Amino acid sequence: MEKPPYIARVCAPNGTFDVNNTVEKVIDFYAFDVLESSQIARIEINGDATTDVKEQYISAVGTAIKPGLVTAKGADYFSAITLTNGSVRLLLL
Repeated sequence: MEKPPYIARVCAPNGTFDVNNTVEKVIDFYAFDVLESSQIARIEINGDATTDVKEQYISAVGTAIKPGLVTAKGADYFSAITLTNGSVRLLLL
């Protein structure tokens, strides 16, 4: 999959999807915007269901993160996210 230029990644040309429950959301996205204090249970990357990369993006994984934008690194993309609480907006591929 060819990735678009970085600016297109944060502008969400393919739309957004809000996650506000604890059910795993499986969908390809380049970034997520934390909308309120939220705790992330799992982040999958590049369509590999065996991955959990939250430690690569969150320093204290057992605590809530504050609102802000989290983008995938390099050519990677996120492919699923599970919340413990809070809400995030996914910037879709």
